[in-house]
Amino acid sequence: MSRDSTMVLGKRWKDTAETVIIGGGCVGVSLAYHLAKAGQKDVVLLEKSELTAGSTWHAAGLTTYYHPGINLKKVHYHSIKLYESLEAETGQAVGFHQPGSIRIASTPVRVDELKYQMARTHWHPTPQWLITPEKIKELFPLLNMDKVLAGLYNPGDGHIDPYSLTMALAAGARMYGAQIYNPALVSGLTPTSDGKWDVQTPHGTIRANRIVNATGFWAREVGQQIGFEHPTIPVHHQYVVTATVPEVKSLKAELPVIRDLEGSYYLRQERDGLLFGPYEREEKMVLQDSWVRDGVPPGFGKELFESDLDRIMDHVEMAMEMVPVLKNADIINIVSGPITYTPDLLPMVGPHQGARNYWTAIGFGYGVIHAGGIGKFLSDWIVTGEPPYDLIECDPNRYGKWTTVPYMCSKARESYGFNNVVGYPKEERFAGRPTNRTSGVYELLKGKASMGFHTGWEQPHWFYKPEDNAGYKPSFRRTNWFGPVGRECKLVMEKVGVIDLTPFGKFMVKGKDSQKLLDRLFANTMPKVGLTNISHMLTPTGRVYAEVTITQLTPGEFLLITGSGSELHDLRWIEKEAAEGAYDVDISNVTEDIGVLGVAGPKARDVLQKLTQEDMSDASFKFLHCKPIQLGGINLRAIRISYTGELGWELYIPQKDMAAVYQAIMAAGEDEGIDNFGTYAMASLRLEKGFRGWGAEMNCDTNPLEAGLDYFIKLNKHADFIGKAALQEIKAKGLKRKLSYITMDTDDVDPEGNETIWLNGKVVGNTTSGAYSYTTQQSLAFAYLPVELCSVGQKVEVEMLGRKYPAMVVQEPLVLTEPTRTRLQKKSKA
Repeated sequence: MSRDSTMVLGKRWKDTAETVIIGGGCVGVSLAYHLAKAGQKDVVLLEKSELTAGSTWHAAGLTTYYHPGINLKKVHYHSIKLYESLEAETGQAVGFHQPGSIRIASTPVRVDELKYQMARTHWHPTPQWLITPEKIKELFPLLNMDKVLAGLYNPGDGHIDPYSLTMALAAGARMYGAQIYNPALVSGLTPTSDGKWDVQTPHGTIRANRIVNATGFWAREVGQQIGFEHPTIPVHHQYVVTATVPEVKSLKAELPVIRDLEGSYYLRQERDGLLFGPYEREEKMVLQDSWVRDGVPPGFGKELFESDLDRIMDHVEMAMEMVPVLKNADIINIVSGPITYTPDLLPMVGPHQGARNYWTAIGFGYGVIHAGGIGKFLSDWIVTGEPPYDLIECDPNRYGKWTTVPYMCSKARESYGFNNVVGYPKEERFAGRPTNRTSGVYELLKGKASMGFHTGWEQPHWFYKPEDNAGYKPSFRRTNWFGPVGRECKLVMEKVGVIDLTPFGKFMVKGKDSQKLLDRLFANTMPKVGLTNISHMLTPTGRVYAEVTITQLTPGEFLLITGSGSELHDLRWIEKEAAEGAYDVDISNVTEDIGVLGVAGPKARDVLQKLTQEDMSDASFKFLHCKPIQLGGINLRAIRISYTGELGWELYIPQKDMAAVYQAIMAAGEDEGIDNFGTYAMASLRLEKGFRGWGAEMNCDTNPLEAGLDYFIKLNKHADFIGKAALQEIKAKGLKRKLSYITMDTDDVDPEGNETIWLNGKVVGNTTSGAYSYTTQQSLAFAYLPVELCSVGQKVEVEMLGRKYPAMVVQEPLVLTEPTRTRLQKKSKA
């Protein structure tokens, strides 16, 4: 008998639900509001005590359009636009103040940072301006201007009352049909065989099609109920509230929020006084790590920690210097409460690999500004079956078993202290490294290279020689790696180089339905046994979810290779389709079992031939072919492919044998001038060859036709692959924009990607990735431009560090790939 007629907590109890959201902070309630508004029936939110308990109720409530990341700007934008209209929609006041905000630059490097961010913002709808000290003084007359050089101004920024916001979202959720139960503790979560969940509460069990963990600093405990150790940890954040300040009271307009980047604090007006919150350095900040070990104390919900003014006195003094009226202000309150951090400070948003229909919306260090936009993002994804736009930096699957508690704690300390550090391109942060994810050659390479961090792995970015200026020296301009990377490119173009590619994600798919599953998932035809191809997984609306290299090793057994950053992101998508379609397949993640070395350059064949009986000649070992071979007496698989576009092989080696294979190759290649190269050189070489990269030229914001991937998309393939119908429609309608290849006249700065492109004073597009081409001695980039501006010879301008540099659309590629050069040579001889 259904219990839907039973009354619980004064409401009708639902024993089935489409979506059960666990957690009644502003993020969880926003998701309930958006799902119900989108028309989903049977949306249930369960809150263990009362709405806003946890981190929401005591938050400072800051709202800003600004975010250094490209995708999260959209989240912030959607939040602010929602908050502007929420009161009119629900009838509930939200206490939204929009006096604007100013990020203050007081060093030349900070001015560069603001210019860098402006170049990445002009192609977004975000309102943002670089303003002079005179304009800053006009907007914030109480500022000491002695050190102020410039400001980044976002009109429309401000602050909102978190409690009122949550209550308005809850009123909206109920208005559209969602059910909110509290107090309703979730005591157990049991998966069913058909992918649903039984959600146990003291009031009864709800059978849910999906569950969403939105429990803030309880996220680890909820995750542990189903076997996950989510890397979230509470940190102590303090802010100070003053009594009335006469100079503030006498102002005619509310002061904008300021963020003093060097002082590492925010400051805003609070009634007729001021509120300011600092971010202490690593050595002074406090983690609530006992909660990770012992759990959150029972009953903790609307409590605070004991405040500690001494811990933040350095920042208080800097704030007093910048805003002198603070010196005479009386402090009436110091709020010290828990906020949740992940290792990289970004939330974990989306479906989680390893459990069907389990979603997370956790790890929000800035839950108030994220709540509206994330609620909409997740709601759209749940309703339509695909993310509305690319937000892979917040994918919960960017973490894995390598994310240990010591790693999480050291990264959270670093991230909190790094809140206002200069945000350089190619940024690296070193706390907690290396993890237990190291390749078989890491120990051999770590003293020779500047390492980059890729989903737990250490991977060489570039190698230094005794004469080089070694180490990590970030800059907005060309820096110490520029010359050495050119040397590595020359090595690969003229001799032979070796690169560690172990961080690639690697999956084995086999079984009776393996080909059938892959034909459904991928838009390319499947390679025959012993062959390799590049294939793409598309979303139902025809956007690029993933790019994967597929090799059929034996009949029905496939090796899938993806980028390091999308390992579990891609695996989850594959597993979901396999489960929902009831395919008879076995899918295994072999990422950590197999090491990968790339050997590339015109002498690559000569070196490898010394170590194997296998015929490595062009006639015998063709491009995109795969063979099991013995190299130096060790069994491995070799695929003739190289992301440099030069002659090369990728060697897939058991991790335990990787160092021996590497040393054998380096010894064999001495006469050929063999050496190491890193990912920076590979990025420059792939751009010269016109190779697209997933996450840059293609992602969930782009379709493969506008990205120029037509060659890999087989619309005439018999299988009905995901996204096929949508692509046929896109093709019939025609494209509005296309990926173009541009060269630029620059000085000491090169494009990174995401720069704004201008023509005649108007924004017309954006770059996707860029680098210096050492082979052709010029800067180049991929860029999305309107179709009418894609002709070779079209001139545009690319904005970098406050200047617009001349650029031109050119024929791609700048440098032909080795297989193309070889084919043309054979043709000319014939």
